[in-house]
Amino acid sequence: MKTKYFWMLMVALFVGTQVMNAQNEQGKHHGKRAHKRMTMEQMVDMQSNKIIGELGLDDKTAAKFKDVYAKYMKEMNDLRKEGMDFRMRGRIQKGDTLAKMKIQMPTDDEVDKMMRDRFKQSRKMLDIREKYYEEFRKFLSPKQVQKIYEQGQKNHGKFHKEMNRRAGMKRPQGNPQQGK
Repeated sequence: MKTKYFWMLMVALFVGTQVMNAQNEQGKHHGKRAHKRMTMEQMVDMQSNKIIGELGLDDKTAAKFKDVYAKYMKEMNDLRKEGMDFRMRGRIQKGDTLAKMKIQMPTDDEVDKMMRDRFKQSRKMLDIREKYYEEFRKFLSPKQVQKIYEQGQKNHGKFHKEMNRRAGMKRPQGNPQQGK
């Protein structure tokens, strides 16, 4: 009888250690993915390689394109960050969770300022697009430049969809209407 319990205990310990080991291994892999994020430079490089492939550029043109595209994306991303700053200023504090954030209705003056700031940002974005259109046109056709800008719009839309999807996953479960 004692040997039966001994062997049951040994099997339970063996199974338990295997399960714990598997969980640790799984946690290690997920941890690496979760903490390793792409840098902006890596994302721009990946996007430029994709566009180079779609446009079928030769090596010389591809090198010029990568350089100009990296500068273009840096200017656009810096401008987008500025836009986030003026829209989010005072609304979200560092470390706030969705549950802690207070939704405040902006005053008419705040809305007016936000709208005017958005118009300024849109003008700056248009200026950047026109500036880089001229740069891209030095070695690409107008149709190729159009594809670049269209790809940028698609990527920006995908980015927003992904961010919204991730935000939806993190919403508190208390209010089912909140996710809609």
